[in-house]
Amino acid sequence: MARKKIREYDSKRLLKEHFKRLSGSELPIKSAQVTESTEFNELVDKEPWLSSTKLVVKPDMLFGKRGKSGLVALNLDLAQVAAFVKERLGKEVEMGGCKGPITTFIVEPFVPHNEEFYLNIVSERLGCSISFSECGGIEIEENWDKVKTIFVPTGSIFYTRTMCSTRGNPSLRDLDFTFLEMNPFALVDGKPYPLDMRGELDDTAAFKNFKKWGNIEFPMPFGRVMSATESFIHGLDEKDEFGLWWPGGGASVIYADTVGDLGYASELGNYAEYSGAPNEEEVLQYARVVIDCATAEPDGRERALVIGGGIANFTDVAATFLGIIRALKEKESKLKAARMHLYVRRGGPNYQKGLAKMRSLAEEIGIPIEVYGPEATMTGICKQAIECITVAA
Repeated sequence: MARKKIREYDSKRLLKEHFKRLSGSELPIKSAQVTESTEFNELVDKEPWLSSTKLVVKPDMLFGKRGKSGLVALNLDLAQVAAFVKERLGKEVEMGGCKGPITTFIVEPFVPHNEEFYLNIVSERLGCSISFSECGGIEIEENWDKVKTIFVPTGSIFYTRTMCSTRGNPSLRDLDFTFLEMNPFALVDGKPYPLDMRGELDDTAAFKNFKKWGNIEFPMPFGRVMSATESFIHGLDEKDEFGLWWPGGGASVIYADTVGDLGYASELGNYAEYSGAPNEEEVLQYARVVIDCATAEPDGRERALVIGGGIANFTDVAATFLGIIRALKEKESKLKAARMHLYVRRGGPNYQKGLAKMRSLAEEIGIPIEVYGPEATMTGICKQAIECITVAA
């Protein structure tokens, strides 16, 4: 399970869209997202309530303590909201030691209320922890002793009027939320209304939830900006309907962890993975970027590049190796300048054919390439790669 934070706007959107299906009743949640590309006239056409009610506006950037930092404006009209956004959009702020520009805001109706409550649901390995307090809001940390927590084991039927369907299936599980926090929420006509909300999704469940989630965004943490290389790879991923790289990747973690376990984490430049049966052209573009990163700024020392995987279920090893081989040929001079040694380990459909092509490549371009099938252990070739660079040093 991979916990990925989503914007407050998307947390509330998912709750509103699916609450009626799950519980049989509807929540009066309204919200709108504002970015640099937003035209307020068009937004009002889509969300007419914006021009007829008092509003709240705040950054939607995955950081908390917005109220304490003076970044929340209450009881405004639409013109005041537009002015608030214009003054702060793109401006750099510092939150929790991280600096970055504010690029996204959430706008909602101003909800007068007398009481504020706290609710938090966290998905854990053996069930869900549910925490509640009648003292919610910006002082929740100072009143943490008033928070009550219960644990609901996986498989238990837990009925409430608000969070579960009549069959007892929590919306948390139905939508694969791993974390859901409302701090605070108020009661509007007896129904819960989240004033502030945080959510995290299990992004490995995207394959079964893409219709439910809709156009979901997993933003970078505040203050973190993609490099040009990361942006390029992200663009390749988005061009594919189902995502090129997400349905797998366990082997890449094993390789990286093994290097760390052997005491050479400081020597690890990077690791990446592809899976999901990408075609030759997609692998070619991906491999070019990886090789460019691996061969950057040669310093005269030996380097090792592991092209490895487990035993694929449906990825055609020979087909994807064609893209890698083309990239290796293109980058021959860079590989030699970086004194690169390659270690290949793969299994799966057509792996013998793919490995044979790799062996032929070694002779063709004159670069040392050690080639293994599934008879070799993944951890074993990591040890060989480490021995290569340490002996040379």
